[in-house]
Amino acid sequence: MSLRTGGTGVRVAVDAMGGDHGVSEVVPGALDHARSHPDDRMILVGDDAAIRAAAGAALPANVSIVPASQVVAMDEHPALALREKKDSTILVAMDLVRRGDADAVVTAGHTGAGMAAAVLRLGRLPGVDRPALAVQMVTASGPMVLLDIGANPDSTPENLAQFARMGAIFAERVLGVAAPRVALLSIGEEKGKGDARIQRATELLDASGLRFEGNVEGKDLPLHLADVVVCDAVLGNVVMKFFEGLSGFIFDLWRTEFQGSLRGRLAYLLLRPGIARIRHVFDYERAGGSPLLGVRGTVIITHGRARRRMIGFACDVAATTARTRVPDLIAESLAASAAAPAGAREAS
Repeated sequence: MSLRTGGTGVRVAVDAMGGDHGVSEVVPGALDHARSHPDDRMILVGDDAAIRAAAGAALPANVSIVPASQVVAMDEHPALALREKKDSTILVAMDLVRRGDADAVVTAGHTGAGMAAAVLRLGRLPGVDRPALAVQMVTASGPMVLLDIGANPDSTPENLAQFARMGAIFAERVLGVAAPRVALLSIGEEKGKGDARIQRATELLDASGLRFEGNVEGKDLPLHLADVVVCDAVLGNVVMKFFEGLSGFIFDLWRTEFQGSLRGRLAYLLLRPGIARIRHVFDYERAGGSPLLGVRGTVIITHGRARRRMIGFACDVAATTARTRVPDLIAESLAASAAAPAGAREAS
């Protein structure tokens, strides 16, 4: 994955206590980004003593700590936890962005709590009905943006059209894709095929001015027929987790075959360079995390099981998203679309 990292430094607030591994993995990952990007400032939110212990040495000059005394556990109800834990790391991190003291938030904590805290503390961008959670999926020729994968299980056609616009801006500014191709995930390749929601979304996207390609099916996703693929959260989440599970299953099968006999071990020695290249293609950690598009600020939600390396990549994505002003560009694009006469939108 090649991120566009030019420009001035940004401030990234990191939920240092969140995720399955907490400070032991989150802090070293954030410090990796700080050391490799000295113009960026990393703000670690959480318990001061625990953070310093996990750092293992003096903090770099571009790293600071903001204390927070509570953590939303992975098994807690997000709305209830946020009401009861006013000093939780995720709320404190969001407040830093709301006050203008940070430009982005990275969390490996409870996904629902992260999304709820972002909407509660930052609010939606003007014109955004519902934020969407996006993810970079592996394809044969680079990452593809899939959204929504977790925020909206009952999206309307208008929501899907908004997701397409937000995803296209992310693909262009963060992944460097010029004129991203946009498609709807549906049950047939023919344009407009699908339920009433897909058919109406097709009409809206035809008139959107985006580079809309029509429908793609599940089998098309690895072929990279579109740079941005739009669907509701239930479908998106199932697709994402199936991809992750399938890739792990395939590599487990290979491992079993190679370790099962002397012939297998010899075959592995011959195939190791090719296997390493394939592993690199399927390396989901390099995607970093999922941006929550449509809120007033940059929010990256990464895997709860993320370890040091993936946290570092998540900080990279957060910094690039903030540096390239993705939230501002989404707001500007939606405002321009809303202001354009209907005839002009259709002509475009």
